Amino acid sequence: MTSFFQDIEPLHYDPNSTGLAYRHYNPDEMFMGKRMEDHLRFAVAYWHSFAWPGGDPFGGQTFDRPWFGDTMDKARLKADVAFEMFDLLGVPYFCWHDADIRPEGDSFAESRRNFEDIIDYLTGKMESSKTKLLWGTANMFSHRRFMSGAATNPDPDVFAWSAATVKLCMDATHKMGGQNYVLWGGREGYETLLNTDLKRERQQAGRFLQMAVEYKHKIGFEGAILVEPKPQEPSKHQYDYDVATVYGFLKEFGLEGEVQMNIEQGHAILAGHSFEHELALAASLGIFGSIDMNRNDYQSGWDTDQFPNNVPEVALAYYEVLKAGGFTKGGTNFDAKLRRQSLDPVDLIAGHAGAMDVCARGFKAAAAMLEDGTLEAMRAERYAGWDTPAAAAMLDGDLASAAARVDAEAIDPQPRSGRQEILENIVNRFV
Repeated sequence: MTSFFQDIEPLHYDPNSTGLAYRHYNPDEMFMGKRMEDHLRFAVAYWHSFAWPGGDPFGGQTFDRPWFGDTMDKARLKADVAFEMFDLLGVPYFCWHDADIRPEGDSFAESRRNFEDIIDYLTGKMESSKTKLLWGTANMFSHRRFMSGAATNPDPDVFAWSAATVKLCMDATHKMGGQNYVLWGGREGYETLLNTDLKRERQQAGRFLQMAVEYKHKIGFEGAILVEPKPQEPSKHQYDYDVATVYGFLKEFGLEGEVQMNIEQGHAILAGHSFEHELALAASLGIFGSIDMNRNDYQSGWDTDQFPNNVPEVALAYYEVLKAGGFTKGGTNFDAKLRRQSLDPVDLIAGHAGAMDVCARGFKAAAAMLEDGTLEAMRAERYAGWDTPAAAAMLDGDLASAAARVDAEAIDPQPRSGRQEILENIVNRFV
């Protein structure tokens, strides 16, 4: 045991507590025949919780953690503290980038040795903990070698380095029993068209993703391959802008049956969408996989990665998750970090506990809305005309036959209310 979280007791469900406890998250409470824990599948993000130093675009490090440093001893201490927090929170999963868990070496070979050693250490930690791996991924954006992208880089040596990195991370994810592997293109985009070959870079990105899928099958990894859409941070434009863009990309390279989406709330907002829009679209296209749960400060124009605290927003998101059939291999990863003034160990616990409660409260509202059925009944009523034989025949016919219905049936359509305010009032009854 370390001393970092000393005097903090494991959290439990206690709806009347005024201290560190769960007021809404009861992991054993049943919904639709499944435990709440199994519906929500919470995961802690290793990078924001244990690797982030507290900086922002205008200021540097504010956190002083005993595990900060580029040695294997520090990396092991970080892992010890991480699993202590997982146990205090009772979370079933965590997620990592390679750079979060191991120190950077002077060569790829040294970094690989560091990584493989710490993977063995983490695997040992998992044997005595309930917390397992939701997904692994590679950090191919922080180091200066990736300043022009990873798979899309104009330098083929960077492509090769990126391939070696992803292979290493996929092997480790497979070894640890991870449920998914995520490809997150932090710098797969451009800053100016003046030096960018769009066609070439798309082809490189597409081939790289094909290679990752091929390797998944080669090693027998049964988890899902996930792509995380991200619009324009830090690049001016990125090739994985939003769910619709990624779906077109997957279709172009024949990957729509192989790859699913890991959708982040903050990225959805930066792309000009709502979280529920991206979730609903992914589900309708058959590529919904997992989520990163966070929020942005709506007065800022960048990805602030704050813990969720808006129950109505969360409820609408989980409504779409439940409509999609819920998570299978995916889950709710808190891709969220403390504010840089929140310095104490207890802040890490409180940030996650509060977020888990907000998600639980929103989830309960979403489940109640779906079980109530009013929203879906009103949706079905709105489109009921398309269930008639005449409408079905029109879609199977041609333009002329559809047009002929107007005279033959004396059609004179009148507008009908979309009832938006009524629908919004129904939602508000639950949240």
